[in-house]
Amino acid sequence: MKFPRAALLIASLVTVSFAVPAYAATDPAWHGARHAALPTGATGVYDGFLPYLSCPSARNCVAGGVYVGSAGNDLGLLLNEVKGVWRSPTPLTPPANAVVKDGVSISGISCGSVGRCSAAGTYYDAALNQLSFIADEVGGKWLAAKEVALPVNAIKSNQASALRSVSCSSPGYCSAVGTYDVAASPSPMIEGFVVDELGGTWSAAREVGLPAGIGANPYVSLNQIACGSAGNCSAVGSYIDANNVTHTLVVNEVARSWRPAISTSLPGNASSFAGAALSEVACASAGNCSAVGTYNATGAGVEALVANEVHGAWARASELRMPAGAGVNPQVLLFGFQGISCATPGNCATGGQYLDKTSKYQGFLVNETSGRWQASSELALPGGATQTSHNGGVVSLSCQSPGNCSAGAAYLDAAGKYQAMIVNETGHVWRAASRLALPSNAGGVGIGGGVYALVCQKSGVCDAVGSYLSDATNYSAFTVGAS
Repeated sequence: MKFPRAALLIASLVTVSFAVPAYAATDPAWHGARHAALPTGATGVYDGFLPYLSCPSARNCVAGGVYVGSAGNDLGLLLNEVKGVWRSPTPLTPPANAVVKDGVSISGISCGSVGRCSAAGTYYDAALNQLSFIADEVGGKWLAAKEVALPVNAIKSNQASALRSVSCSSPGYCSAVGTYDVAASPSPMIEGFVVDELGGTWSAAREVGLPAGIGANPYVSLNQIACGSAGNCSAVGSYIDANNVTHTLVVNEVARSWRPAISTSLPGNASSFAGAALSEVACASAGNCSAVGTYNATGAGVEALVANEVHGAWARASELRMPAGAGVNPQVLLFGFQGISCATPGNCATGGQYLDKTSKYQGFLVNETSGRWQASSELALPGGATQTSHNGGVVSLSCQSPGNCSAGAAYLDAAGKYQAMIVNETGHVWRAASRLALPSNAGGVGIGGGVYALVCQKSGVCDAVGSYLSDATNYSAFTVGAS
């Protein structure tokens, strides 16, 4: 898979005792993928980009991405599933000052309840400032997007703000994170911001307080946010210090109050120039979250790490062991969309991609059980395939209960074409998977397509979205379900 919004990596080992609740193992039966209609005049999904999905209940979902309009412009795409039926697509209406009707991109979707969702993203105004927006769905109807009011120290021209992620814990109560430019010499500083919705009203954005010792330009990156309950959220990313070293960044909201950001301690084998960053986070409940990312290990290249928050306190990050046969430098990659899921506190799963000893790219899957992250396992590919290749691997993951999860991935088949697959875990055992059946006009998923996002309910009902090549150059959207 090729992703316009490339992300990071993952990993770990934290020893905290959690009980594993007993759940009936339900192995989802995935159906064949179905073509999803695009807005009138659309020529395809931009670069296959359809990565966001939120399902507040079974068969009631919202998906988002970017489509190419009739004029070749990039526009926001919203797809709604209501009671198991995917409705006609909704083009996102950008803010009133979006004079340039291009470059509208959705970067996150979350639903507090059925028909009450929020979409975050970016757009351009007439002066070509890149600005951030929030669009709300109220009563099942998408309203026009509104500009996010940036902090007062934001520069007024040549702005390049980016709203990166949104999480809604209940109807009308959401939080979102992003970055923006602050005036400085010789060039603007990139800082982070948070913005909250309380009772249906979005506040102005507030600057994130950073740890001591930041560089002249901290180059803040806030990649993702998750909320365990209303007013209790965690956002993750990275920043650069005065020695030009990149550190992990965690920002917590506790009882509706945003705390100053912290950096997690790294595994003992981290290099002095670890280049550490967190790309994804999931919260099973308020104050109980897990975040995954990557770092440079001494003499070992790019490794994965995971950091756990337990009862409101973030523990030291630890290395996630790659499967046997991993290369000396496994170059671990997490795509940064919906690739980590926590069914209950201390019981999570995640996945990504790594390089093996033969220089082939493979996917990996790993579980946290009762607070301890296990060694990862290699993604088993369908017959004839030997690797996921550079644009494949595990991209999306969702757990209905501890040890019962599903993951979406892309791989290279025996003919050298990228294909999509979904693999199920039942009773803590990841099963073999076969290729996902695509619509009849598909020529594979290409380097930009595949299963981008996947959500499973406790009942075993699942929904997923992605994209495929409908001809040599254009991508179409698909939906797929399981029961």
